[in-house]
Amino acid sequence: MSFKPVVGSYPLSRPRRLRQSAWVRDMVAEHRVTASDLIWPIFVHDKDMARDPIRSLEGVDRLSISEAVKEAKEAHALGIPALALFPNIDARLRNDEATAAIDPNGLVAQTCRAIKSAVPEIGLIVDVALDPFTAHGHDGLLVDGKIHNDKTIDILIQQALVQAEAGADVVAPSDMMDGRIGEIRKAFEARGLHDKLIMSYAAKYASAFYGPFRDAVGTSALKGDKKTYQMDASNSDEALREVMMDIQEGADMVMVKPGLPYLDIVQRVSETFKVPTFVYQVSGEYAMIKAAVAAGFMDHDKGVFETLLAFKRAGASGVLTYFAKYVAEKLER
Repeated sequence: MSFKPVVGSYPLSRPRRLRQSAWVRDMVAEHRVTASDLIWPIFVHDKDMARDPIRSLEGVDRLSISEAVKEAKEAHALGIPALALFPNIDARLRNDEATAAIDPNGLVAQTCRAIKSAVPEIGLIVDVALDPFTAHGHDGLLVDGKIHNDKTIDILIQQALVQAEAGADVVAPSDMMDGRIGEIRKAFEARGLHDKLIMSYAAKYASAFYGPFRDAVGTSALKGDKKTYQMDASNSDEALREVMMDIQEGADMVMVKPGLPYLDIVQRVSETFKVPTFVYQVSGEYAMIKAAVAAGFMDHDKGVFETLLAFKRAGASGVLTYFAKYVAEKLER
């Protein structure tokens, strides 16, 4: 027998009674944001400087390897469970074949080894995609002016293996090539990397909200767009097909990106598949909040926490956000 929820009528039921003071609101809150909900994306570079401020992301810097290690120690002390690592390499190392992506002594591999050596307890999530390594800024290899799916997968497999063997706990393919999750999983199994996790960017949309990120990793000179492989913003059911395929191919966790404009996708994915579902509060979302605060239109902390609660309310297991360290510090205080 099933029961329908009973809703009382006024004046016997007064919902405002549960909102009348802070202690009551806290006691009956359905969702909370904790440090363990946060994944902190950080950018590393190979320049001869400790920190390089990112013009389009106020308060976010590109870090040297030693600075990244320092931040990893602080993040772990604050209770942040994982970092998400993104590189900005010297433009002279970028080419059409993305060879730097599979360099076992490259910036990403060096950073993985340094962080895991210094802070072995923190989770390390590393992006699997070619855009920071290609001269043209696309996530895949170009053949006759088009992104070639299967040739791209071949190098993504090598990239994921390099990252995993350098110490990455989680590889996170963000390229949106068809079939790459299954091929990476097979390669891991063949290499004995049975415990390595895959967090798939399963529903990644072609979005206007990525601009500051491309500045951060040095791909703002992208030629063309990414609409032939990233998802169309018009589509919702397609996201479920993409997620289902990635789960069937061996993904342990899935992600929706961007965040606030796609809360409906977060909710549908989390409710449909009941798997760990993450959401990326992307660079454009971060920059909008910062701009609204600077213009005097929004209270910074209230705006940040409200957006994070929205992700949790939609069903997200956790949030990748550039606010992670700031929020963790606020929660600790």
